[in-house]
Amino acid sequence: MSGIQSCFKRYEKKYLLNYDQYMAVKKGMAPYMTADRFSNYTICNIYYDTPTWDLIRTSLEKPVYKEKLRVRSYGPVSHSDNVFIEIKKKYDGVVYKRRVTMRAIEAERFLKGAKPKDESQIHREIEYFMDLYKPEPKVFIGYDREAYAGKENSELRITFDTNLRYREHDVDLRAGDHGRLLLPEDTILMEIKIPGTAPLFLADLLSENNITSTSFSKYGTYYKNVVLGGIRGKEYKEEVFRIA
Repeated sequence: MSGIQSCFKRYEKKYLLNYDQYMAVKKGMAPYMTADRFSNYTICNIYYDTPTWDLIRTSLEKPVYKEKLRVRSYGPVSHSDNVFIEIKKKYDGVVYKRRVTMRAIEAERFLKGAKPKDESQIHREIEYFMDLYKPEPKVFIGYDREAYAGKENSELRITFDTNLRYREHDVDLRAGDHGRLLLPEDTILMEIKIPGTAPLFLADLLSENNITSTSFSKYGTYYKNVVLGGIRGKEYKEEVFRIA
């Protein structure tokens, strides 16, 4: 798939909005932002982790450097549809993302150890990650996204995510985009993505509507609320205690 970006470097800020704040931001940014060419779409992710959740546990400790691996698609897919295998790293506040594109069936085989037809540097980085951590698919997380780009600077992006949902069974992008809600229905996750400093209009808009950034991770929220917060968390913590 030529023309698809495989490497990203940018700052990402996240905000949890109520409906009134969401409408105020959309109105205030209208002169400066335009709808992304796809505008509204569904994002589906499979997050990988070790059997004892080492990657997300480390991430939640807020280290200077952290990394994770996920498989992403835009909407449900079949065996022959393309998906992205992504390594996402964060160092000193800057997000780096590297990804390769494969058909879903090829991605499954690759993540189980098969060699790709055309191996790149990013393929080798993913292979190293898999050899190092021996991760397994842990959870599906999906959401519906509304996306905008800056009129003067297209690298400025603002997205709004709703219907954040998860499932722990059928952890496969080919199984659909259904799941249980992870956040209240009236909560909107806004993300601002930019290579450098945010423009003045955006800083004023956030200040006028009492919107402050938050440290929010979709996978981290699942882990804290479902794995540690529910009965599965109780079982997991008891097992860790027995091992210790």
